Amino acid sequence: MAAQPVAKGPDAQVAALIAQVKSIGLKGEGYPAAVAAQKELSASGPAALIPLLKAMDGASPLAANWLAGAFETIADKTLATGGDGIPAKAFEAFALDRTNAASARLLAYEWLKKVDPTAKDRLVPGMLDDPSADFRRLAVTRLIAEADAAKEDARRLELWTKALTGATDEDQVKLLVGKLDDVGVKVDLSRHFGYLLSWQLIGPFDNSARDGFAKVYPPELSRDFNVPLPGREGDVKWEPFTTKDDMGEVDLIPLLKPYRDSLAYAVTTYKAKQGGPAQIRLTTPNAWKVWVNGQLVFARDEYHRGSMFDQYVIPVTLVEGNNEILLKICQNEQTEDWAQKWFFKVRVTDSSGKAILPAE
Repeated sequence: MAAQPVAKGPDAQVAALIAQVKSIGLKGEGYPAAVAAQKELSASGPAALIPLLKAMDGASPLAANWLAGAFETIADKTLATGGDGIPAKAFEAFALDRTNAASARLLAYEWLKKVDPTAKDRLVPGMLDDPSADFRRLAVTRLIAEADAAKEDARRLELWTKALTGATDEDQVKLLVGKLDDVGVKVDLSRHFGYLLSWQLIGPFDNSARDGFAKVYPPELSRDFNVPLPGREGDVKWEPFTTKDDMGEVDLIPLLKPYRDSLAYAVTTYKAKQGGPAQIRLTTPNAWKVWVNGQLVFARDEYHRGSMFDQYVIPVTLVEGNNEILLKICQNEQTEDWAQKWFFKVRVTDSSGKAILPAE
């Protein structure tokens, strides 16, 4: 299937080709036409650059990647012929507009630097509170470098403290916390990241043959902290637990026995200052399910695939006031040393990874 005929005129033609690329389905529907449209877009002139950036907003990951590819092809060709056609001022305005898609803003910024070497020093200092984690990282990196070059202790402290206000990446935060700790300034790391520390726990329940993941145990239906429930080896009851781990880790192995072929539930109440979109960021090496206010929001039935920082990012909608977050954490039968892990970490953030602290 060839690309559909497009309207006359360069602007209309580019718009129609972009629409063709964005129409590709999640399962590849419209693939041949989208391929043809992307190829034709890549042959466009620099006038198509800004429309391509704008089109990335709301595009599927596949379509956004193709649009970015067309953008880079055009920009490369334009730069190779002297770069006069690259709209530097428009790129800067686009990159600074925080309502645009983060990936498109970053693309505009990277190309702006190629034609305007002063852009980095001019723009990055204002990115410390940017909603894009990529831009904030640039601003934090700059402040760290500035602190390293500073000769006065007070100035270094000022710069490290300022950098921490925008840092959300684990490596940058820990670096800054370490530098501040070295000069006697203590940082509450779990609060900075927004980890939820206090939970009600109950278990273990049976997960033999890994059947427990799909089985509905009583805590999924209702939660009365005063009522014991039949567990794997007799009655179990809800127990309050507050982790003291700086990174919010709740290790279930020392708390619940036996732990192999077992599962547990954890519940907490998160008080939101206002309702709206947020993200629950979960780290666990175990199979899991997450409910928010009684609604299952995501689940993953796999074991011991790692436990990286912000391993799972789950979009949710919170209500103003109290929000119940319920976890189901399942451990399997494996006996290898590397499989003896049964824990979770949970934090609540905005879309850029910055902590949304609960209301006091």
